[in-house]
Amino acid sequence: MDVQLRERGSVRVLSFLDSAKVQWYHFTAIIVAGMGFFTDAYDLFCISLITKLLGRIYYYEANPERPGSLPPNVASAVNGVALCGTLFGQLFFGWLGDKMGRKRVYGLTLILMFVCSIASGLSFTTNPKGVMTTLCFFRFWLGFGIGGDYPLSATIMSEYANKATRGAFIAAVFAMQGFGILAGGIISIIVSAGFMNKYPAPSYKEDMKGSTVEEADYVWRIILMFGALPAALTYYWRMKMPETARFTALVELNETKAEEDMTKVLHLSFIVPREDLERNQDKAGQVRTMERFGLFSREFFWRYGKCLLGTTSTWFFLDIGFYSQNLFQKDILSAIGWIPAAKTMNAIEEVFKISRAQTLIALFSTVPGYWLTVLLIDVIGRVAIQLIGFFFMTVGMFVLAVPYDMWTKKSHRIGFVVMYAFTFFFANFGPNTTTFVVPAEIFPARLRTTCHGISAAAGKAGAIIGAFGFLYAAQSKDPAETDPGYPPGMGVGNALIVLGVTNAVGFFCTFLIEESNGRSLEEMSGEVGEGADAAESYRLDQPVFNDSAASADSYRLDQPVGLSVCRRAPSRFAVSKKGRIGTEIDADASPDDIELFCLQQELVA
Repeated sequence: MDVQLRERGSVRVLSFLDSAKVQWYHFTAIIVAGMGFFTDAYDLFCISLITKLLGRIYYYEANPERPGSLPPNVASAVNGVALCGTLFGQLFFGWLGDKMGRKRVYGLTLILMFVCSIASGLSFTTNPKGVMTTLCFFRFWLGFGIGGDYPLSATIMSEYANKATRGAFIAAVFAMQGFGILAGGIISIIVSAGFMNKYPAPSYKEDMKGSTVEEADYVWRIILMFGALPAALTYYWRMKMPETARFTALVELNETKAEEDMTKVLHLSFIVPREDLERNQDKAGQVRTMERFGLFSREFFWRYGKCLLGTTSTWFFLDIGFYSQNLFQKDILSAIGWIPAAKTMNAIEEVFKISRAQTLIALFSTVPGYWLTVLLIDVIGRVAIQLIGFFFMTVGMFVLAVPYDMWTKKSHRIGFVVMYAFTFFFANFGPNTTTFVVPAEIFPARLRTTCHGISAAAGKAGAIIGAFGFLYAAQSKDPAETDPGYPPGMGVGNALIVLGVTNAVGFFCTFLIEESNGRSLEEMSGEVGEGADAAESYRLDQPVFNDSAASADSYRLDQPVGLSVCRRAPSRFAVSKKGRIGTEIDADASPDDIELFCLQQELVA
């Protein structure tokens, strides 16, 4: 019996990747990409642990009621400048990743993070203005490097993964952020505990000047500089990673190179004559070239505009609340009395107490939320997890905000902390992870890092609003109770209501997003499968099976057989790892029982 294999405008290597078994290299890629996010989270969030110490050291006031604190403009700059850099880095490296390739610019982000982490801790002079200026300068460029990691890491992992576990792999990369936040707290605890033991000091109310020892100036510098270590350890392995097959095949139109690269790292076997490979590659490339259009074209707007609006809006509304909670949880926890009053502690002790509180929240809510998403994202889907997360974040915020005065009473403080941790859990088992995953899946390869960068930058715009706005909004309505230099605000309770509203808006924006669970990247983006009629059908010169099983196993296919095998026939055929048709099996057999070589090609009897 003669058979035909129809080339459907797809690229063969991509189908192999979609059906490839999980291999050790997948986990290597998770660790290499994930360590970048470990560094990102450490660098972005460790600043919240040391801002009060900076205020004590550089803005000392002989006020018996409260230690020195950063002026409003300085506090806003120190907390938000890295986020500004991150926004620009996401846009720039997202664009560059689609122009030059993911690998070529991947190492540059780590170099920036390494250099600027070191430089942040070496801020020049002891003059407050000089220290804050250089600190903000280097943290901007630190954020610029961090920003590049978002689109590049997400896209690299999505383009390496198979479609069955892709969501979990991308989420696992992002989940390293939880460990970075946790590590920031742990390092701060270790450093501050060591300095407290070596250089004991009285509390502020006992000795205003003596409560801040000179050696405290080393504490914040060591904490910031530690972020350079994971970046340095990861650089070599990033440079060893090959370019992703999807960029090579779909953007550079070099399927041969894509197959060679993936054969080296994923041990895939492509058994196809060279002349057939080149002929098919040329035809597939012609089909893909006809479909190319730009980011600002009308066709992109109609095909992907709704998706881009969904990814940008959900990330924007999420980060208003998420970064407000993370960067200023020390202020919130101090307001309800869970962290002791500043005047009852010395400068280094305050760092220790703040770090301990934030570490406990990270350990019992942030990290578990990330990894529960990893476990379930390919089971219940991205959209479902995002809706669940936004819903419970909204509920949690209103539960904290409406009876806020009740929570400030000493007997209810633990309850407040539990509910506060509850919102962190559902941020991470929810939109904080899924907003990172989805943009890496639903856009075409030639615009994937660009669109992910735009989505992430929208999130950072929300984070900047949260970082700058929450400082002012959370101030007391009573002018006598505001922090020095701040005008009266709406109070913590009302500020939490605003965050609850932004979470609710994010919930409804989620309905703009298309579910990508269980679908290939090319199916989601429409890059493969269109223009099938333009492709030529190829007929094998020899029969590939007959009534004899031995004869069936004696012929090689010119094209791999895939999931669509015998879709119009009553049975499927198992395919050996050598690329030969083997034993006929039942049509309802599990895909796990079939050695799949290609998901997009069809065997037509």
